[in-house]
This record gives sequence, structure tokens and C-alpha cells, in this order.
Amino acid sequence: MSTKTDKIDRLAELTASTETSTGASLWVEAWRRLKSSKMAVIGACIIGVFVVVAIVGPWVAPYSPTAQLWRGEVLTNQNVFVGPRAENWLGLDHLARDEFSRMLVGARQTLLVGIVATLLGFTVGALVGGASGAALVLGGKVGRRIDTVVMRVIDMMLALPSLLLAVSIAAVLGQSLTTVMIAVGVVQIPIFARLLRGAMLAQGGSDYVLAAQALGVRKRRIALGHVLPNSLSPVIVQTTLSLATAIIEAAALSYLGLGNPDSAVPEWGVMLAQAQRYFDSAPMLAVYPALGIIITALGFTLLGEAMREALDPKLRS
Repeated sequence: MSTKTDKIDRLAELTASTETSTGASLWVEAWRRLKSSKMAVIGACIIGVFVVVAIVGPWVAPYSPTAQLWRGEVLTNQNVFVGPRAENWLGLDHLARDEFSRMLVGARQTLLVGIVATLLGFTVGALVGGASGAALVLGGKVGRRIDTVVMRVIDMMLALPSLLLAVSIAAVLGQSLTTVMIAVGVVQIPIFARLLRGAMLAQGGSDYVLAAQALGVRKRRIALGHVLPNSLSPVIVQTTLSLATAIIEAAALSYLGLGNPDSAVPEWGVMLAQAQRYFDSAPMLAVYPALGIIITALGFTLLGEAMREALDPKLRS
């Protein structure tokens, strides 16, 4: 847990610095470095391709993802499968459905789960972390007590392995795509909450906060109108990293049988789970969705890490 919380707290400290040594805005300097970072460019390209495929995939897919047009050619009981060929670029799955079409359509479901889960974690985490941070920075003795209670709950959630927590939530709620989104989103809540709270704490001693207090500005206005908006930069970075985590964890839940029970709806995690039974005879049925998940998560991770390094004064050369 200490490694996880240390990374979150370090990212939160980025808000304490708003200017670089050259006097330029931190975001201007970070954007400059980001454009020249090969890691950021590669990550952005991967994400761009993934998003385009997710948007246009259902329209450009050569066949319906549920159409079983070649039933007589796939005999699972005899371990007879069809590999890549002219009319089926990635071959056929165990139900004689076009694998390429299912990969294209499944990209949208994978992206949808990742975005919804991350937005859920961001929204609830920002509310909890923002309230806790405002209470700590400007709430006095009562505010410190509120912050202590909230952060102990957050620390307990962070102490649990994220996948174990997600599996537990999904098992309680039942098997569905909505369950996967909720389970993965709940896992993200303590990360965003602690991050925003730490960022607001870093901003609490800034000159503009002290000046506003000296001028008699109301504490609520200082917290919501000044401290909170200036604390969002590390949260934006974390959102990119959380998308990668959300995609992997959603795929893991689907692989464990806790995802969408409708096997006719393509989703990379579900496709990976279904291919497990035929791995000896048709290993590529598992390789295709696995590669999709890995490459997509890699894209979000590369871009998120590049953003973090561009913003972090200790990592800038």
C-alpha cells in the first residue's frame, strides 16, 4: 500500500509549483516537453487508433459480429478451426463468427467500460476528496476531524488489492456489464479522493489563499472557487492512467465470468474468456483480444506517464 499511496501523494505535490525555473507557466512548459516526448507521441497514437476503431468499428466491420455464416467449417468437438484467410482476416471463432468483425465491434464495448468506470471513480472520488481537502485546509478543528475519518476509510480501501476489491463487489452485485463498470469505478474512488485531497492540501499554504483570507473572503468561496480549480492538474494526469487500469481490470472481471452474460455482445475480456477452452487448438482466438487489451492499456499508460514526467519538476532535466 505504501508504494501506491506514495505515488499518489507525489503526484498531488505537483500543484504546489505553478511556474518553472524559466518563469513560464507549468502547463506551457509541460506541453512543450510533452510534444517532444516520444513516449507521449506513441501513447497518443495508440489511443487515437483505438478511439477511431471504437467509434467506426461497427460500421466498417465486414460482417455482423453475431452472424454464424460458416457453421459447417468449424467443428469444435473435432478441434477443427478456421484460421486467417481472404474473407476472414483473423479467422473464425468457436461459433463460426468472423473474429475480425468481433474485434472491431468489441473495441467500443471495451472503451465504454473504461470511460464509464473512470468517470464514476473520478466523480465520486473528486466529491469525497474535495470535501475532505476543503475541510482540512479551511475547516479548523472540526474539519480536521472530518478529514481524519474520511481518509482512514480511503486508506482501508487502498490497502486492499484493487482486483480483489473489484471481484468482491462484482460478485455481490451479480453478473452484468453494469456491474463491471461499478466494480471498477469503485476501485478508482480512493485513488482520486486521496489525490485531490493531497493536491488541495498542497495549495492550502499558497500566497493567494493567505491573501484571500486576509481580505475576508469566505472560506467556502476560497475552497471551491480558488483552491479546488488549481488542484485539478494531477487529477487529469491520473485520469489517463486510470483508464489503462480500468480496461485491464474490466477485462479481468469479464475473464472471470463476472462480465456481460450475453456472449453475443463482443467485448475483449469476454472473448478472451471464451477462447480459453480452445487454447490448445486455436490459440490465436485468445491472442487477438489479449493483444488488443495490452496495446490499448500500454497507450494510456505511456501518455499518462509522459504527462506526469512533464509536470514533475524532479523528473525534468
